[in-house]
Amino acid sequence: MAQSFVPQQPGEPPGTPPHGTPPPGTPPHGTPPPGTRPPGTHPSASEATRLLCAGTYLDDGFRDAVIDQLYVHEERFAAPSLGYDASRVLAHALRARRVELGWAAGVLALWIVAFPLTKGLVVLLVAPFLMLGIARWIRGRATTAATPVYRLVPAFLLRWYGRLMLLQGALFLLFLALGDEEDRWELLGDLSETGEFVGALTQLAAEEVWGVGRLEAWIALAVPLLVAWAVAVQRGQFARALTQELSRERFPDQRADPAEQADGARSRRLRDRIRIEQHARLVMYGADDPFCGAGEPYEPWSLSVELRPRKNLDGKAPEPLDNSAVMRHVVPLVEALRVPSPHGSPQLRAAVRDRLRELEIDEVVFLPVDGLPARTAAPYTPEGFEAHRSGSIEEGGETRRHFLRIRVGGWGEEIVTTVFVRVHTQGGMLMLEVAPHVLRPVKPLYRYADRIAHRYRHNHHFGKAVWALGQTPRSAGQALVTLWRALGHAWRLLTAGHAHALPEGPGVSVRELASDDEASLFQEMDVSRYLKSIQDRVANGVTVALREAGYETAEFEQKIVHVAEGGTFIENTRGNVTLGNHNTVTNKTFTTSTPGGDRG
Repeated sequence: MAQSFVPQQPGEPPGTPPHGTPPPGTPPHGTPPPGTRPPGTHPSASEATRLLCAGTYLDDGFRDAVIDQLYVHEERFAAPSLGYDASRVLAHALRARRVELGWAAGVLALWIVAFPLTKGLVVLLVAPFLMLGIARWIRGRATTAATPVYRLVPAFLLRWYGRLMLLQGALFLLFLALGDEEDRWELLGDLSETGEFVGALTQLAAEEVWGVGRLEAWIALAVPLLVAWAVAVQRGQFARALTQELSRERFPDQRADPAEQADGARSRRLRDRIRIEQHARLVMYGADDPFCGAGEPYEPWSLSVELRPRKNLDGKAPEPLDNSAVMRHVVPLVEALRVPSPHGSPQLRAAVRDRLRELEIDEVVFLPVDGLPARTAAPYTPEGFEAHRSGSIEEGGETRRHFLRIRVGGWGEEIVTTVFVRVHTQGGMLMLEVAPHVLRPVKPLYRYADRIAHRYRHNHHFGKAVWALGQTPRSAGQALVTLWRALGHAWRLLTAGHAHALPEGPGVSVRELASDDEASLFQEMDVSRYLKSIQDRVANGVTVALREAGYETAEFEQKIVHVAEGGTFIENTRGNVTLGNHNTVTNKTFTTSTPGGDRG
């Protein structure tokens, strides 16, 4: 059985075999050797996890996607969680949905009860609110500059028509509440001449005016105020969650997190499964997206070279060169990136905060889910992983693949750079595959969660009231959407048969769903530096392995050539790529001569 070439990692990286999970709030164990790296933050307490949890309160679409992927589709494996804890994100998504469902049911009940209590007078407010909601839907969520004219114009007209209707309806209800019967009829006659739609509403009210008293009018006026109060309290509850249990000070204490304690048996069972799967070195994948969870591919490349014995071996045969032998030379060079360069004093050296000090290296095996009878049948035990690792490293199979995974988490795990390296020797050839992937920062809305919550909680009462009243027209529609989505989840749980379905690979990664399309210039520079450093060390390790085994390295060095300012030339499957600035690349192409032709 082949021996693992990756030594024990300092601290507790995500690649630790999942024979057990740390209890909530437990910091990473182990003390790193001097000069290697400081202990990293546990994924459940990382900044990326905190922001993803905050996103479940701010973005209902993201919250529903998390619940659908990790809670409804029980047959799907969890995608690898690089630098974050998906189980904790699910806990907060379920908690946010419970809170929102409670308030949605309350808001909808207020509107429903208002009809019999006001004897239909509340329709004078419901109609303009519906108009304002339709105007908002037509306009969409885009900014004014990006919204097309064919949306802006009808939305503008409907919005102002709805505001006029709302003003007339409110004045009419106020007059009914304060005026006498003679004044009511005079006002009804004036309002009925203002327009067909408003006239029809006022005529409807006129037919019932003799049976409507001041109490019904006051109730009709109080309903939108009560709805606004409910909207404000829900917003305050979300803001409190963001500024208290999701604050930077309290979030690392997982035991004190209310979301971890308030769920039922199904949620606890699924979150335990996620904790086992998300940080395992055995990656169960679906054929459509094997690298699901790692982010976007970042210029993957591969090359192959002929294994030719060196001429100066004095008649000795070169040593056998297998995949493990090559990786044993690569790993120490990559590990050396953790060590700070020489400084003037040990104190200065220990103060280096380069994220390469927290670089993580582990072996992973990609295994297809096809053929498994159930999700719980995946061989996540240490013995099961070792059997697949030792069997896959030399076989060079198509579906079961062995990779060296090199990961650097920067910016609080918001920028995650992962390089997958695979080496295979076959037929006197050495093949090297390198697949870099990058997880970009979370969406700006989630990054600004602290600011949004702080601004709301510290706003004065008048500002909160104005905001809540502005949300009142869409409250009933939003409540209906919330209840409909929850019913859809419940219906699929009852009827779709996910609990006993054949297992599937991850459908989506919640981290990728929450990723932004862009990164800052500083972050892009860090990604480029991490990738250049890692790829250079990988190339050097392969070169050393070839040389020490007694093989020619000229062909390999021609395909990976170090040029000015540390750039690297790589023969890519899509062409020649240079990494670095101010590089000069000369590409000479030779074609076989044909009759009547010349060799170029």
